[in-house]
Amino acid sequence: MTDRAKPLPQLADVKAYVPGEAPKSCGGPSYKLASNENPLGASPKAKAVYAEMASKLEIYPDGTAKDLKAAIARKHGLDVSRLVVGAGSDEIFLMLARAYLGPGDESISTEHAFAIYAIIAQQQGAKAVEVPEKNFTADVDAILKAVTPRTKIVWLANPNNPTGTYLPYDEVKRLHAGLPSQVLLVLDGAYAEFVRKNDYASGIELASQSDNVVMTRTFSKLYGLAGLRVGWGYAPAHVVDAIERVRMPFNVNLPAQAVAMAALEDEAFVEASLAHNDSELERLVREVRALGLEVIDGVGNFCVVKFPEMKGKPAAEALAYLKDRGVTVRGLGGYRMPNHLRISVGTVAGNNAALKLLTEFLDG
Repeated sequence: MTDRAKPLPQLADVKAYVPGEAPKSCGGPSYKLASNENPLGASPKAKAVYAEMASKLEIYPDGTAKDLKAAIARKHGLDVSRLVVGAGSDEIFLMLARAYLGPGDESISTEHAFAIYAIIAQQQGAKAVEVPEKNFTADVDAILKAVTPRTKIVWLANPNNPTGTYLPYDEVKRLHAGLPSQVLLVLDGAYAEFVRKNDYASGIELASQSDNVVMTRTFSKLYGLAGLRVGWGYAPAHVVDAIERVRMPFNVNLPAQAVAMAALEDEAFVEASLAHNDSELERLVREVRALGLEVIDGVGNFCVVKFPEMKGKPAAEALAYLKDRGVTVRGLGGYRMPNHLRISVGTVAGNNAALKLLTEFLDG
């Protein structure tokens, strides 16, 4: 065999991220409840701006995303100089890994955390340390115990995906207080807007006051812009500088920047999206529990359901049953939760379809 180009050795153990599946065509309505997308779509104002951008596709975007950063700063009362933007918040994670992780380093996440944290650490040749959770919730003491002199980043999705659980702000502050000053705490707030708990905070205050905290948010969930890939982060000046040194030019495209600004301004759509999620998540959880299934107490725009370990009723068979009938939900075997499925809050019709199929599956 002739010699051929070889990838970096650390890539041998990297497992590619697997996204939620699109629904199967079954001759009737189909519903994707597998990716935590906004069931109401995107803001009408955002859609109108997207249509306008069709006449400008030959133009490079502003590489600094100056106007988008200014709009985010106004919306949240932030220092614009401490903002970074990316093609989704996962690109910000990637830039942080490129800037702070290398061979021999370690990053920490919890055992059922968003898979991308471990993936990007491994891509950099760093060790991805995963620590146990308690009741599917991040355990501050376990995280702190896992810190070593090689630890460079601690990733914390709050609320967590895929479990939907969250840490109260006091626990987040306790975690931060226990970390060495040279360890970055990255707070992933992709689902922050959906949380209605008095003891929760997204981490903007902590990121504002600390020299080693980065908070990230996304336009993919509440704002319904998953297809455009826009995320943002708030970080200390020295972290912003490091990110800018590894950021690719024009990383957030022209339509994405313009549409995200329009989405920020459409408060009526945001309120409608939140109201729909509040009512439909409560109904979905209530009716799933009425079927005799366990549901993890969580927040966000999805619920996680546990299936019994009995013949004919496991999660994998429920997943296939729904998929074959036009409804896709998320299997969690890759997250070491083989008895669980994650169900995104969909439209009323989509939720009704999922509930009907679950009832049929359990009664069959």
